[in-house]
Amino acid sequence: MPLESIFSSISPTPIAAASLGQVYKARLKYSGKTVAVKVQRPGIEEAIGLDFYLIRGLGFFINKYVDIITTDAVALIDEFASRVYQELNYVQEGQNARKFKMLYADKEDILVPDIFWNYTSGKVLTMEWVDGVKLNEQAAIERQGLKLLDLVTTGIQCSLRQLLEYGYFHADPHPGNLLATPEGKLAFLDFGMMSETPEEARFAIIGHVVHMVNRDYEAMARDYYALDFLSADVDVSPIVPALRDFFDDALSYTVSELNFKTLVDGLGSVLYQYPFNVPPYYALILRSLTVLEGLALYADPNFKVLAASYPYFAKRLLTDPNPYLRDALIELLFKDGRFRWNRLENLLVQGSKDRDFSAKDALQPVLKLLLGPDGEELRTLVIKEAVRVTEAVTLCTFVDTYNSVPSFMRSLIFNGNGALAMSTAELQSMMELRDQVFRIWGLLRSSENFDPALLQPILQILQQPEARSLGGRVVGGITQRLAARLLQQVLQMPMAPTSSLSALDTR
Repeated sequence: MPLESIFSSISPTPIAAASLGQVYKARLKYSGKTVAVKVQRPGIEEAIGLDFYLIRGLGFFINKYVDIITTDAVALIDEFASRVYQELNYVQEGQNARKFKMLYADKEDILVPDIFWNYTSGKVLTMEWVDGVKLNEQAAIERQGLKLLDLVTTGIQCSLRQLLEYGYFHADPHPGNLLATPEGKLAFLDFGMMSETPEEARFAIIGHVVHMVNRDYEAMARDYYALDFLSADVDVSPIVPALRDFFDDALSYTVSELNFKTLVDGLGSVLYQYPFNVPPYYALILRSLTVLEGLALYADPNFKVLAASYPYFAKRLLTDPNPYLRDALIELLFKDGRFRWNRLENLLVQGSKDRDFSAKDALQPVLKLLLGPDGEELRTLVIKEAVRVTEAVTLCTFVDTYNSVPSFMRSLIFNGNGALAMSTAELQSMMELRDQVFRIWGLLRSSENFDPALLQPILQILQQPEARSLGGRVVGGITQRLAARLLQQVLQMPMAPTSSLSALDTR
């Protein structure tokens, strides 16, 4: 069709380059809407075909003669070539944009332009015009009253959803494809190069982060099977010491303080020593995240991508019912038969920073797991922890009551011996446990959508024979331990060095 039959105006020269094409600004004749028109460069398909023919020949040479590179170079080149050839089909790019919009533009801070299908073909793509500033133009962004770091954080959260939630991700998020709109939204452009993270790998990546936090290097090494880094016949035991040497040094800081690029570079030096095969999707993930971190570090040299990612990981661990992630959560919270309340508190604090976090969703999967047919071992751990927590709350309440009694009455009531003979360290530990449990309960209650009625299933469960037995064992355990303490006090049996409870006044 003639241009004048479609557009009332169109820029006489391109207003932007688009790698394989060039972009014009135009106005649709029938609606008056301003649009971006991407036109493919003439002869580009033949030029690309010749390029990849030559590069692929080099890949075969590398595979055959360059031993230091263990990754299949031809496979990586083929993956890249397939993405580039997809970019040559503008109808496919339009479909990519539609799918990306459907999955991720439900968030109010993400904008994806609409496609005008009546004016789109294999070599011409017409889409909604987006006013905005490239993400690497910090001064221009700030002149609009916006903060670059806020936009980068939005990009990181969206990327995490792409990589780990739906697995469909934008594989070319350079600054030219990311715009800050005057309304403060982050606009994604150019959907020619997309990729997908396999479902098994999505869960394995989250589990890998958990294993890294726990410094469980054996489990980290096994994760590389699920990530498709290693074939099933490769023995991972020699890899474990190398991981330990690297991460023990890297994790001398907290994980949130780590720089993503430094972590990737250091891990890469470990991987090159062993028969790892880096899958193509992983290379595109690294490219995506390192570009975002580069933009963040440009704005703030102290910015940490992993710290900004924590809320998403915490939310997924606490709320996702997937069995792999449920096992990862148990692994994170339980160690050596003890519950790590500090880890739960940290997960809740971090998870609550994610706007989509729901305390309701965090509780329900745990209840299902605890009461399911495979939860016997977990129920045993919970029983032990229930005894410990209830005893701490009971004894600390007793201590608070003791400290509220005037000093002249304490000697009359307790005969000058203190409320309970207990070591200072033990009492302090119990107080810390009680306070931590109360803080966690406060975090749950402060959640917008938390309703105590959500705990109603627990009351129903307590009516079941198995739950009654569990409750009896909890009460029995507490009674035995309190009775032992009181008997020890009455008989004035010698104990470890003790502290008068009045010296630990909690008021």
